[in-house]
Amino acid sequence: MSQICQRSLLSVNRLAPAALRCKSSWFTEVQMGPPDAILGVTEAFKKDTNPKKINLGAGAYRDDNTKPYVLPSVREAEKRLISRALDKEYSTIIGIPEFYNKAIELALGPSSQRLKAKHNATVQTISGTGALRVGAAFLSKFWKGNREVYLPSPSWGNHVPIFEHSGLSVKRYRYYNAEHCNLDFNGMIEDLKKIPESSIVLLHACAHNPTGVDPSHEQWREISKVVKDRKLYPFIDMAYQGFATGDVDNDAFAVRIFEADGHDFCLAQSFAKNMGLYGERAGAYTVICSDQEEAARVMSQIKILIRALYSNPPIHGARLAAEILNNDDLRSQWLKDVKVMADRIIDVRGKLKANLEKLGSSQNWNHIVDQIGMFCFTGLKPEQVDKLTKEHSVYLTRDGRVSMAGVTSKNVDYLAESIHAVTK
Repeated sequence: MSQICQRSLLSVNRLAPAALRCKSSWFTEVQMGPPDAILGVTEAFKKDTNPKKINLGAGAYRDDNTKPYVLPSVREAEKRLISRALDKEYSTIIGIPEFYNKAIELALGPSSQRLKAKHNATVQTISGTGALRVGAAFLSKFWKGNREVYLPSPSWGNHVPIFEHSGLSVKRYRYYNAEHCNLDFNGMIEDLKKIPESSIVLLHACAHNPTGVDPSHEQWREISKVVKDRKLYPFIDMAYQGFATGDVDNDAFAVRIFEADGHDFCLAQSFAKNMGLYGERAGAYTVICSDQEEAARVMSQIKILIRALYSNPPIHGARLAAEILNNDDLRSQWLKDVKVMADRIIDVRGKLKANLEKLGSSQNWNHIVDQIGMFCFTGLKPEQVDKLTKEHSVYLTRDGRVSMAGVTSKNVDYLAESIHAVTK
């Protein structure tokens, strides 16, 4: 416990150097936490002086010149908002209705029967991370079933701390086949059938992070059936709607199948990737309930949780998204913008695979084009990644995950040569 300063020294200590002040021992047991893997990659990249260096760690879209990309639809939406000279007052606890109502409509589609019946409790959140955190807090307080959340193996690195910090334990189900760099569908189904009833199962709607491996439409139908038969509760994370294939409806297929099959579920949405609103933190969280009355009760409790977590969400990003989603001309432009981003990623995937084959690689690189979205699990081993970084200044995480947004028409040749050199 801290030693108590003498009263006679109080006035001196106000002006004394830190070393002469009373030392606190309240936090002597706090240990240094591990560094963030992605931030470590970026820091090492910045220090590298090699002009050919490539950063494949950061999960943010870049254009073909590796520059941050602000969507034309977002630029126009921002001009319109600025011209109105809007105030900066607080939003409501659940955010801006013009945004969150359109967000859930984007996910479920305008013909959604559950939306028409008002079975949804939807709120604006601090991007997708905030949506997951609000959802985890709600389930931690009110879930009466098995208090374990089952995540795919692997899953986004932040999923585990979000649920654990909320008081829910985490377990895994099989998802990725590392040997063939594809979906371990049989293993996934086998594990889902063994999960205890009334458990929470997290599912990535599209562009699975970090593998880029998604189930097919038919596989999603089977997953939905197994989840329903086993009485599991789906928590769907959709961070890449539109960004995966360039088609917002196609990317929402899994969510809409779960609705059509009669599931009650919850959904986290992010507009960071598909609108490029990274720093604006625009997201939404929805609980699809059994009826309108249940939705009202759920909403009342979510409001209480949000009030204690952050009071109310930021307004500017939500206004930008609302402007786009509520105006036909901007929405049309946005859909084109999303496709431009998705198509660029798909294009460099094809070029990387073709270049590796042209170099005479004996390995099968089909998974580069079979996977989808921002990330690609290359199948590179940790020692190969280390060699790639040390000898070729190509930076990525040691699990072999590549952010395809860092690959361009200008560096794809060098990247292929580097990968070929460490995989011969």
